[in-house]
Amino acid sequence: MANTRRRGAELEDAILRAAAAELTEAGYPGLTMERVAHRAGTNKNAIYRRWPHRAALAVAAYRHLAEETLKPPDTGNLREDALTLLRAINCGQTSPAARVLRSLLTGVGDEPDLREQLHEQAAAGGTAPWLAIAGQAVASGEARPGALHPRVATTALVLLRNEYLTRGLTTVDDEVLVEIVDEVYLPLVRA
Repeated sequence: MANTRRRGAELEDAILRAAAAELTEAGYPGLTMERVAHRAGTNKNAIYRRWPHRAALAVAAYRHLAEETLKPPDTGNLREDALTLLRAINCGQTSPAARVLRSLLTGVGDEPDLREQLHEQAAAGGTAPWLAIAGQAVASGEARPGALHPRVATTALVLLRNEYLTRGLTTVDDEVLVEIVDEVYLPLVRA
């Protein structure tokens, strides 16, 4: 029988998929390293070598799940790219990634490690697709170079999150998305 032991990226992918599945089924309170290890077909030591505690694993699993579902669009038009990305995020609020995130957010009050990990994720996690579309727009001359600053590039995302938080919504009307893009994001980033 051939050795089927997984290593490196293949093992990490299996662990993150297992953790995401556990989070989807049991939520953050039900997440254990033992269950993830069993589901991934590995041992707890392999997990702990990569993630020092379950909060780090949970946030990494969320990031992995979110990255699989949220790719930056490239329509050739900054407005369309921004609207496409905002609409995907907005529609995704009922996705497994969004359910996992809500589960993680409910655990924040009791766990400082989780709060810290989520803060780091929020700072870095949603930035990549926005920087990608800003980079495309800067390269085409549609946006100014200052659009590549993470705080500028993610302005539309931050405003969408604000709608969720302040209004208690899980999705936002499309008119609000258009307003965010047309009235705030585009005037801020355009060349």
